[in-house]
Amino acid sequence: MRRRAVLLAAGLALLTTALAPLPGWSVVRQNSTIDMQVRAFGGERSGRFQTWDSDIRFDPAAPARTRATVVVQAASLQMRPAVATRRATGPAFLDAARHPLIRFELRSLDPVADGTYTAHADVSIRGHTRPVRFPVTLNVDGDHARIAGGFSLDRTEFDVGTSGPLNRLVGRQVQIRVALQIRRDN
Repeated sequence: MRRRAVLLAAGLALLTTALAPLPGWSVVRQNSTIDMQVRAFGGERSGRFQTWDSDIRFDPAAPARTRATVVVQAASLQMRPAVATRRATGPAFLDAARHPLIRFELRSLDPVADGTYTAHADVSIRGHTRPVRFPVTLNVDGDHARIAGGFSLDRTEFDVGTSGPLNRLVGRQVQIRVALQIRRDN
């Protein structure tokens, strides 16, 4: 009977640890970026999203349990020249007026090697959600961490720029690069 009680207590302790809430982390905005790049009009065009919020739950001892939500304001994309910004955020592409948010939901980080992981996430744009899987690096130093990675999206899977005369002049693949510096919340 005593052995059963000890096993039950150990099992409950493990379950409690596995279900314990993950600590919150905040993004250090001045050291973090969300960038995009696409081939358009005969050259590479790049931009940066200026306005976004995040909710990151992360335990350095158990990175596989990491969860994160990043919500980007589509209208905050800044490109050069300014006409590229207007086209990208306008009705034919992101349509930021009708679809103001781009959502990224990190579901897990699977370890690959020391400091390298495969991220599994869902991206939602213009009411369409697609899974993405991509490599990330994660470096933890006490209460600070740096995570960086990138992935490619086929814009047509999100109904971005699928009609009109400009569609043929813009590449289907959009590269997204994310570099975040985060710090543990107190």
